[in-house]
Amino acid sequence: MPIDPSVAIGAELPDVTFSWSAGDVALYHLALGAGADPLDPGELGYVLEDRLRVLPTFGVVAPGLRTFEPPAVRFPGIEIDLARVLHGTQAITVHRPIPPAGTGVARPRVTDVWDKEKAAVIVQETVVTDSAGDPLWTARSSIFARGEGGFGGERGPSERPEVPDREPDHVLDVPTLPQQALLYRLCGDRNPLHADPDFAGTAGFSRPILHGLCTWGMVCKAVVDATLDADVTRVGDYAARFAGVVFPGETLRIQVWSEGNRRAVAASTVERGAEVLRGRLVAASSHPNGHPLPLDS
Repeated sequence: MPIDPSVAIGAELPDVTFSWSAGDVALYHLALGAGADPLDPGELGYVLEDRLRVLPTFGVVAPGLRTFEPPAVRFPGIEIDLARVLHGTQAITVHRPIPPAGTGVARPRVTDVWDKEKAAVIVQETVVTDSAGDPLWTARSSIFARGEGGFGGERGPSERPEVPDREPDHVLDVPTLPQQALLYRLCGDRNPLHADPDFAGTAGFSRPILHGLCTWGMVCKAVVDATLDADVTRVGDYAARFAGVVFPGETLRIQVWSEGNRRAVAASTVERGAEVLRGRLVAASSHPNGHPLPLDS
């Protein structure tokens, strides 16, 4: 059905009450590649319950952990074929460290719908609170729907995250596993684009691609480990724009530029030299209440 921005923008979606356990957190971290060295105390902090720390990116997947069906791209005024959809941007602001287990209430809404002529961009914001109503985190994302533009909406911004014009302070090579997407899908994203070769072919890919959120989480973990002493509680905001796809089994080359409490990040594939992500991470000594960093699409 045609996109109707007058209906979609500002639409509040149903609240989602969800819970997570230490086992869910450990599975998520394993799906990002944690524990590759099972004798490394830092890696064990991501997977053992008695010392578990939660990477802030877990907040984005936590509401959908119990999802076992492929996602439907259906909102008020919007209905899109899943094969046309790619993840555009993802950001999270952590208001306080995420506990290893808990219950949350997610309140999603559509904040913008942009018309890029050949595609549509749908922007969502989700505020998550604990059962007492206190804020835990706020996530903001956009999806890029190919072939769904031309409905007469605003074009929206088109800026690209910049990195400093100098050599990076860190270059981190992080391998992905051939089965990484099959493992990551157990965290709730059952989109067949990441598992079914035939479906990937209908979407224009030679084989299934890695989830964008898996790449996003792997980059965050690498930056936290290398520049924040693996202290996940120091992450205040993390935002990135997806620039390309990763095929499971490829190696991510992550470049990091440190400027005070900010980290500019760019990731590409070693095998193809293709940029796949650009973004920024802001470290905070405390967790102020606030909103996600705006990230243009």
